[in-house]
Amino acid sequence: MPIRARNATPVQAHEDYGFFGPDSVTWRVWRYPTSLTVGFQRAVVIEELDPALIAAVDASGGVRSRPRTRYDRTLCYFARVAFGDTRTTSKAADVLVKVHSKAIGIEPLSGNRYDANDPHSQLWIHLTAWHSILYAYERYGPGKLSPEDEARYWADCVTAAELQTCDPDDVPRTREEIQEYFETMRPRLSGSEAAQSMMDFLLDGKVMFPPMPRLLTPLMWTINKTMRIATIATMPRWMRKMAGVRQSRVTDVLIRPVMRISFILAHANRHVELAILGLMSPSTRTVMEPIFLDVPPERAETLTPAQAQARYGYDKPSEAHLEWRERQQQRILGGEAPSDAGLVESESLLGAMAS
Repeated sequence: MPIRARNATPVQAHEDYGFFGPDSVTWRVWRYPTSLTVGFQRAVVIEELDPALIAAVDASGGVRSRPRTRYDRTLCYFARVAFGDTRTTSKAADVLVKVHSKAIGIEPLSGNRYDANDPHSQLWIHLTAWHSILYAYERYGPGKLSPEDEARYWADCVTAAELQTCDPDDVPRTREEIQEYFETMRPRLSGSEAAQSMMDFLLDGKVMFPPMPRLLTPLMWTINKTMRIATIATMPRWMRKMAGVRQSRVTDVLIRPVMRISFILAHANRHVELAILGLMSPSTRTVMEPIFLDVPPERAETLTPAQAQARYGYDKPSEAHLEWRERQQQRILGGEAPSDAGLVESESLLGAMAS
């Protein structure tokens, strides 16, 4: 039953608690305002160092032509995984396989074929997101988790991987394993001209916020600059070098108390948090509103991805839409335009494609 928020707009309850629930470490970490701001910005910036991913991003052109839409839809998907009900999130994960089937081509640096549904590409995206969210929480939020809670967090990360085409068995289970993963990936990453250009573009907070009145230009410049500094400060030196960005250690230190205080103030009022989130990502607000306003779900239960897929009739993402993906590949490699049916289907789940 819908519950009305302070502004009298009905808030629709989720069907269930999703895959993690209110007692999970995932809800605690991802619920803090560091997650969907600096954490998410860090993730999408670092992702671009993967040659296959930047090739797909460059080929589509969508990030530059409609950055707000892409930001809104991507953030909405990750919010659904962490907080959404199992039925809707399972459907979103299933449709995303069809959406990604359009991103196939030849990576120009190596000449190898790339595929957005490739398990290794999906693992990179998945881990940069979950690691970045936790790192931002530690640096600008309440601080490090206890060893027990961190173990629970990485266990949740494994669970969430079941909603991607990657193999959950490949997901690190500890801080040491995630560090080993990034060291293993390091030789495979590239600070190409395309990657550096896209990373610089995504470090600009304008991709997160809609056009503002001219009167607010100084304020927005300050917010954008602060976010850029805060995000760069979370990146290791070797990543900064690959990205072609410079920032002093003094700046890294000085930005920390500024961001910690800012996030404490934002987190003090859930309506302020919702307003900021709605400004940044309207589609994500619809996912988060029941969580922020403590609207109970219709059923107080959680499911595993496997249980949800069985209940609602979806294949594991790695096994989903194989014929569709093959047809898309034949179209693309044959010089034809791929079908946009998956994108159209995704709009009701992730937000409209139009800017």
